Amino acid sequence: MATAGCWYEMQAATSFAKYRALSTVVVTAAIFAFILRRVPFPALGAALREADYAWFLSLMIPNTLFYFAWDTLVLSVVIGWFHGPVSYRRLLPVRAASYVVGFFNTNLGRGAMAAYLSRQLHAPFLELGSTVIFLVLTEYTQLVLWAMLGLLGLRADVSRSLLAVAAGVALFWLMVRWLLAPRAWSIARTFRLATPARCILIVVLRAPMFFVSLCLHYYAAQAFGIHIPFLQMLTFLPVIFMLAALPVTVAHLGTTQAAWIFFFSQYAPVPRLLAFSLAAHLVFSATRAMLGVAWLPAAYLDLQPNALQPE
Repeated sequence: MATAGCWYEMQAATSFAKYRALSTVVVTAAIFAFILRRVPFPALGAALREADYAWFLSLMIPNTLFYFAWDTLVLSVVIGWFHGPVSYRRLLPVRAASYVVGFFNTNLGRGAMAAYLSRQLHAPFLELGSTVIFLVLTEYTQLVLWAMLGLLGLRADVSRSLLAVAAGVALFWLMVRWLLAPRAWSIARTFRLATPARCILIVVLRAPMFFVSLCLHYYAAQAFGIHIPFLQMLTFLPVIFMLAALPVTVAHLGTTQAAWIFFFSQYAPVPRLLAFSLAAHLVFSATRAMLGVAWLPAAYLDLQPNALQPE
């Protein structure tokens, strides 16, 4: 009976995975069908041909490299807080390898990172999963705060809305701590140990990742003839990044492009916005994938029985 139950569970999981994969393809196709109704292929092709790729790549490739390096730094700090010190160099393979898996499925990439770290640190998987969830929530929190800063610069009459958003973020964290911190569950461990000071510190530590990306996107867009005011970019780029992280499309395509067009179509022609968002997405994804492939042999060696021990 137990074997039969496991078989049915496996079949259900497989069916769900197939359904989800099909749904992401359908959603991606639907978004692009809607976008391409507004953007003729000749106009898109012209926007791609006329771009200054030397300038564009000189900004966007370093953007990805800096993101990878700083993202690993954030990971090393948080792992050190909640699971014991591990050197930055030792975490480079796991961070890079997770990008390869995350290219196909964001949540699967996060789960793979938790599993990898669990093997490395000889710690329960759910405890590492708790830390990965903590990292995700702090990332979204700092993006919300950046968007609020942009709104504050754009309009003086949005103070009540800003206060509402700030109150919402604070309430969210209070609810998370109220729901998870008292529980003895392994998946709640990091939230039990995370003090308010550490939550604030990790949000601040993440700030350079977004600020560098903001500046480089601002200047890289000019390679496609796009000139968006800096405050508008500051306000809406965090929202675009949050939408891009949603695991509802294939390789995060579609939602990103639709968001660029929705937020910035008053500042640039739609074909140029589509061309730039596609090019930026491709460079970011391809560079991260190449980093992941380059670090896969090191990641494999680290999983061998006599490999990494906590330092």
